Amino acid sequence: MTQAVADTIDAFHRGLFHIVQPKGRGHRAGMDAMLLAALVADDRPIKVADLGAGAGAAGLAVASRLPKAEVVLFERSAEMANYARRSIDLPDNAHMAGRVSVIEADVTLTAKARNDAGLIDESFDHVIMNPPFNDAGDRRTPDALKAEAHAMTDGLFERWVRTAGAIMIPGGQLSLIARPQSIAEIIDACGKRFGGIEITAIHPREGENAVRVLVTAIKGSRARLSLRAPLIMHEEGSHKFSPLVDDFNNGRAAYARL
Repeated sequence: MTQAVADTIDAFHRGLFHIVQPKGRGHRAGMDAMLLAALVADDRPIKVADLGAGAGAAGLAVASRLPKAEVVLFERSAEMANYARRSIDLPDNAHMAGRVSVIEADVTLTAKARNDAGLIDESFDHVIMNPPFNDAGDRRTPDALKAEAHAMTDGLFERWVRTAGAIMIPGGQLSLIARPQSIAEIIDACGKRFGGIEITAIHPREGENAVRVLVTAIKGSRARLSLRAPLIMHEEGSHKFSPLVDDFNNGRAAYARL
């Protein structure tokens, strides 16, 4: 007899929305997804693509905070796409369910295949992404679902950013979260597609090295790269979130561009 896969239903933004996630396997959403969602600061009616959405945490966080945002969750894994659909269908998410949809698609597709998969050229105002971040030399997990979500491949940022540039309207914003060691590859991938790159290093505490970077860029911009003030996650000597990070985590504020 096949053992049933256990799930959890987890609250975000202080209970303003919930997602269904696999328990003990796969990638489980947390602070990275909330920080990524906070990069979308736009009160207009907008269309947002969440590439590699998993169970939908980042995209749903955008929809939760921005009542005029329409969000499409793109996910290659059929299993995780099903979790995203189940998340949307939760009664607690009924207030925004009509503005969020799921498309099973490989975000690395190109040209006609990409459009046929639902990644339509110049159709989104914002594209957000949390690509796989583990290097090939990192310790491999025996969990195949987690490995798919975490394992970085050569040229990953080039392929993901290429798709972002194709499906975004001119002047649209790319937002992503990654490891600091990926900065050079991200800048190379942006190339002539995006300008006005802003990078924010995320440090666990004062005096500790950065563990993540937040990156935003504008399609077609010729503005120069800028480094923003670092974001400190925790107050000194504790695991308590700093006030600004707590606001981002709970959907009370957006991390607007300079």
